[in-house]
Amino acid sequence: MNVSIYTDGSSRGNPGCGGYGVVLLYEGHRKEISGGFRLTTNNRMELTAVIEGLRALKEPCKVTITSDSTYVLNGVTKWMENWKKKGWKTNGNKPVRNVDLWKQLDNAVGEHQVYWQWVRGHSGHRDNELADQLANEATDEI
Repeated sequence: MNVSIYTDGSSRGNPGCGGYGVVLLYEGHRKEISGGFRLTTNNRMELTAVIEGLRALKEPCKVTITSDSTYVLNGVTKWMENWKKKGWKTNGNKPVRNVDLWKQLDNAVGEHQVYWQWVRGHSGHRDNELADQLANEATDEI
């Protein structure tokens, strides 16, 4: 099963109220997921969007995750393996920020064959723009 997941997160204030948005596409079907938090950060919402997108899958899949967050994409493709080897510490031997979410993402990714794709935010990409809209609407509801 090939699934496309588009994610975005936002916060008003850092920390502040925030939300995440997810658009899942599979063989012409679309599912939208969103949620908000009273006190959070943009990076936490970006991570949460990806985690919730993966959690929505009911079986192992080939997944393309598209995000405008270089924090998430670099974290999962470049940094996370070393963080795990070092007991979730950075190269400077400091605790990894948002480690609770990074661990959840690590577990969620392990169930699937995941491909990562970056898209420039607010560049007119339809499904990324929809994920952004869902994140902002979720923030508005807080």
